[in-house]
Order: sequence, then structure tokens, then C-alpha cells
Amino acid sequence: MNGIYTILLLVGSNIFMTLAWYGHLKLQQMHLSDSWPLIAVIVFSWGIAFFEYSLQVPANKIGFIGNGGPFTLVQLKVIQEVVSLTVFTVIASVMFQGEQLHWNHFAAFFCLIAAVWLVFLK
Repeated sequence: MNGIYTILLLVGSNIFMTLAWYGHLKLQQMHLSDSWPLIAVIVFSWGIAFFEYSLQVPANKIGFIGNGGPFTLVQLKVIQEVVSLTVFTVIASVMFQGEQLHWNHFAAFFCLIAAVWLVFLK
């Protein structure tokens, strides 16, 4: 169960991370933050990132083999990167509908799946 909890926490964490990193761009597109100074954008993003860390840290703690979890440090990082790019792709496709996926994106996703497979080889 720790593996499932870890992945669910990573998904939640990466939703917040993606919104913290790119959400202000959507607000700008909607002309809601055009007049915000850069420091306001940074503080806004930090506010969202707090929730990312509130999920990321427990995910790593629960999932790490040294704490009774099922994953090595390297496995945790590879899982996190795959989750991050998957969440980003979904959010970018929904929030920024002009962003299109091309063949090379799918090739890159295939390489990520291969990376996960390789990192879990014994």
C-alpha cells in the first residue's frame, strides 16, 4: 500500500507544482494578472508550492525503502519525473489548448516508460 500512497501523493504534489510553475501564465492569458509585479507572481507561486511540498515530502518519506517503503531513492526520482511530465502534459493540454502533442513527444514518453522499466530491473 505504501507504493500506491506514494504515487497518489506524487500525483497530487505534481498537480500543485505544475499550477505553481505555469498557472500564472494562464492567469496572464486571461488578463487577470497583467498588472502584477514579478514579486507578486513569485509569492503567488510560492503559496501554491507550499501544498506541493506538503505532499511531496510525505510521498518520499513513505515511499523510501529506508523508511519501510518499496522504492529506492533512484526509483522514487524516476517515478516522480514520469508523474511530473504526465501531469504537466494533461494540465497543459487542458489549460493551454493551443499546445499540441507531436510525434516526438510520444517518442519521449516511450523513452520515459523505458527509463522506468530500466530503473526497476534487478
